[in-house]
Amino acid sequence: MRWGVIGTGGIAQTFATAMEHVPGSSIVAVSSRQQATADAFAAAHGIARPYGNDAALVEDAEVEAVYVATPHHRHHDDTIRALEAGKHVLCEKPLALNAAQADAMATAARRHDRFLMEAIWSRFLPGYDALRTVLAAGEIGEVLHVDASFGFRRPIDPAHRLFDLALGGGALLDLGLYPVQLAHMVLGPPTSVTAHGRIGATGVDEHIVVTMGFEGGALAVAQAAIRTPLASTARIAGTEGTILLPQYMHAPMYVDVEVGGTTRRIDTPLDGGSLRHEIAEVERCIARGALESDVLPLAESCAIAATLDQARAAIGLRYPGE
Repeated sequence: MRWGVIGTGGIAQTFATAMEHVPGSSIVAVSSRQQATADAFAAAHGIARPYGNDAALVEDAEVEAVYVATPHHRHHDDTIRALEAGKHVLCEKPLALNAAQADAMATAARRHDRFLMEAIWSRFLPGYDALRTVLAAGEIGEVLHVDASFGFRRPIDPAHRLFDLALGGGALLDLGLYPVQLAHMVLGPPTSVTAHGRIGATGVDEHIVVTMGFEGGALAVAQAAIRTPLASTARIAGTEGTILLPQYMHAPMYVDVEVGGTTRRIDTPLDGGSLRHEIAEVERCIARGALESDVLPLAESCAIAATLDQARAAIGLRYPGE
């Protein structure tokens, strides 16, 4: 496929590197709000057409699919603009700032008959493939509990996006999405959501603990932090055993399955570009005419957004304009 990339930050750089590991596909255009930035990105990655505005990129007839790599607060507008221009879209996580935006994006994709997927790269890694296989085989029995965290301590920097409320900064959307989506993947959408959190000096959530209840009585705890180092591991406990994801749980290099006092390790190395698996998923889906991914359908992304909304409401966190 021929891709266009909106945004030139760190994740866009990673995406461009990953594309080198996707045979037959390439990035043919990139856009930034500053022409010089787009020019530099294009020169670094051998991209033919750099644009100084996003509208020009989505109007480029050669671009088949767009990767939205802008800050969180722009995901909704950038994605809908691309969908309306007839492009398929892979939007960086979180899909949107809130569930209302996520629902609108899903509706736009269906209205324009175009593919849309949230770029939760973890879902498509070998470690998560192994995890789903173990769960589907029933090796650990009925899942009773999911406990996952992702956090580190970063110096407060009001100029950094993680500490900028207007950009959707904070721990929950950037890091907490990983343990929350794991709970959704394993147990489905929760029937209840509560949370406790710490709001920092810049107005963003610096540390949050989300507790989820599920039909049948299972529970999940998801923690995220940008000012507190956390274990950044995950444990899935069932009636017959457990599954352990090591640090870092969103990109595990192996998966441990403990059943009957015996541990079996499944090695899941991250060979090649780390984002190449989600790119391959997009291209597989589009090639067979599917407008959503079975691994991460739009309904699930919208449900995850709703869970994040409930967690924010519990700690009194709102973004500008909400």
